[in-house]
Amino acid sequence: MLREAAAEFLGTFILIVFGVGVVAQKVLSADANGSYLGINLGWGLGVMLGVYAAAGVTGAHINPAVTVALAVRRGFPWAKVPAYAAAQTAGAFAASAVVFLTYREAFDAFDGGVRLVQGDLATAGIFATYPQPFLSLAGGLVDQVVGTALLLIGVLAISDQRNAGPPAWLAAPLIGLLVVAIGVAFGFNAGYAINPARDFGPRLFTAVAGWGRGVFTAGHGWWWVPIAGPLIGAVLGTWVYDVGVGQALTSKADVRS
Repeated sequence: MLREAAAEFLGTFILIVFGVGVVAQKVLSADANGSYLGINLGWGLGVMLGVYAAAGVTGAHINPAVTVALAVRRGFPWAKVPAYAAAQTAGAFAASAVVFLTYREAFDAFDGGVRLVQGDLATAGIFATYPQPFLSLAGGLVDQVVGTALLLIGVLAISDQRNAGPPAWLAAPLIGLLVVAIGVAFGFNAGYAINPARDFGPRLFTAVAGWGRGVFTAGHGWWWVPIAGPLIGAVLGTWVYDVGVGQALTSKADVRS
């Protein structure tokens, strides 16, 4: 269990250190070094590298929503879920600390040392997601359910060797491109967290590193949406894949046997 938790910690750390890092570069440079497409590519590459890091030990969940969905629909042991989720969240927290340490002087140059959650010089959004002003909590929940459902449908399709799945070594780049696709299609509302650890670990870091309680009260108390939405969406996406494709593949295999 300790080795599995360590692998999930490292995989999530790699995902977040590149994802948060690419956002930090864009924001702190006032958009001079970066773009929205660059952010999507950075997150996709972070996912790919995180999967490569942890896949041999755990299959690279690097997302508590994936872990819960596999427990609900794939027989993953429930006893391991808390340890995986804790390791993933800790990896995201540690990665956020590393990005902040690396860019500490850039933060100071950008905001004068005053850490803001909202406003023109806000930097909390570098780490965690926040909704657009027009987005309600209900709308945000739908956003996260849809995005995470699409993530799980794609991941299961890519990894299902009964289907027209790719060679194992190609799965990580394709999953990374899947995250890029979700970002370019569904990132506008609230930044496509689609991963409770990706959002809560960095948000917790900002709460203790100078941004304060505002990270939990902003957006009408938005913080719980990127946790609940992905958990619901992951289970829903797994069910949709099983009903739409998985059961047909099982029946086809049974006929052949």
